[in-house]
Amino acid sequence: MDRFDVDAVLQQALDRLALLAEVTTALAGTLDADVGLRRTCRIIVPQLADWCALDLLDQGDRPRRVCITHRSPGALPDGLGQGCLSPLADEDTGALARVLRGAGPLLIAQPRDADLKLQTMIPALEASSAVLAPLRARRRVMGAVTLARQGDRPPYTQDDLALADDLAHRLALHVDNARLHREVQSTAEHLQRALLPDLPHPDGLQLEARYTPARSESAKVGGDWYDSFTLPTGDTTLIIGDVTGHDMRAAVAMSQLRNMLRGIACDRQEPPDAILRRLDLAHHTLTTTTATCLYSIVHGTEGGPWHLRYASAGHLAPLLVTHEGDTRYLRTHHDLLLGVDPGRPRHSATEPLPARSTLLLYTDGLVERRGEDLGTGLARLRQHAAALAHEPLPAMCDELLAGLLPENYPDDVAVLALRLPPAAG
Repeated sequence: MDRFDVDAVLQQALDRLALLAEVTTALAGTLDADVGLRRTCRIIVPQLADWCALDLLDQGDRPRRVCITHRSPGALPDGLGQGCLSPLADEDTGALARVLRGAGPLLIAQPRDADLKLQTMIPALEASSAVLAPLRARRRVMGAVTLARQGDRPPYTQDDLALADDLAHRLALHVDNARLHREVQSTAEHLQRALLPDLPHPDGLQLEARYTPARSESAKVGGDWYDSFTLPTGDTTLIIGDVTGHDMRAAVAMSQLRNMLRGIACDRQEPPDAILRRLDLAHHTLTTTTATCLYSIVHGTEGGPWHLRYASAGHLAPLLVTHEGDTRYLRTHHDLLLGVDPGRPRHSATEPLPARSTLLLYTDGLVERRGEDLGTGLARLRQHAAALAHEPLPAMCDELLAGLLPENYPDDVAVLALRLPPAAG
């Protein structure tokens, strides 16, 4: 082999390593299986193929085309976009069907040969040579990648077969990891929702609550929570909080904190600052996490007047919205979070609640945005809430979430809303 041939072989090897590195980086940047596969398609074409198709098997083993990319987008016939393909039939001996059943990787030197039937799943696309490789992980085929060349481009060789198999292995790990992540997230979200309580139905008061998990790709289950129950005195509690962290431990700590607060509040029936002090001592003794919490008690009769007595452990101030649309945040003392220093004093405050007004308790995910001042988010909440003051309470909660949360919000959100009845007479 002369020097020219050696240099060509080395350059080819470097190009393939660079391709694999680029694909690995693209896959590492997302936990969405389909997004990762589409990124890979755009890398493979035109570096390794004139067109590339990626198909996955659903739970019923029916193939679904995630993406198909051609170096000339206008060359793709209509109907070759994303979507479900025809189910695999027992008599189907096409190359793609064989790979999806576990064969491969396959090198197709003459794709037009009738016995190979490459075009069973990829109709109307010509190819001078093709490579198909299964996406296999944990002894299960999850899909297939099809690479094809056209025209005068050199046909694929056994070396290309090995490269395609390496690519398929990386894609399979990405798909498997994405599915595992989705399953864990789903389980955690179901656990989080199961831990949230049913709301009471106190005479004269309307209560609504919403919990929505984060929607960003990297989000995990969080520790946001709300609670409300009737005390032995007949008064109604309104509670909201946020345990530090975004994992299963935060959700478990949230459940423990809520149950401790219920027990302390029902047993002691003390002012909110005393209840939070006792909760802080128990929480600091039993766990190492920190948390915000706002504990409040609504007192009054059906015809009014109504008052709110509350204390905050580092939580955001409640928003009071009158029936006329006036809004203001209730004043709160800058008391420490739970779990920091249980010996520090805490403070309560009391506010009158106007007839037909709405009180909103919420967690920071509703108002905080990365790179934005918190005051901007709080002002945005006031504007939306004022515009919705006359809406029924369920609609108000739904519209607040729809209007305030971005498409891929990075934090879970809890909202607890109280609507006061009309004044007597």
